[in-house]
Amino acid sequence: MREISSFFSNLAMLYFCIGIAKVGEKGQIVIPKEARDMFDIKPGDTVVVLCDKKKGMAIVKSEVLEDTMDKIMPDGK
Repeated sequence: MREISSFFSNLAMLYFCIGIAKVGEKGQIVIPKEARDMFDIKPGDTVVVLCDKKKGMAIVKSEVLEDTMDKIMPDGK
């Protein structure tokens, strides 16, 4: 049973952990290339940093949120 638990734990890390980013002196991070490629993030793109004290942080390409808002509030209403 322990091996199965370890297997799924490792699988989750592979799925969710694309790389490790170090925070620089100015608070900047570099998004790992694999993640940039996966989400088609190019130089100059805008990303949104979402934060929850209990759940952590997420980085989302801004156009994803814009598309979602357009579906929720069509025609800006």
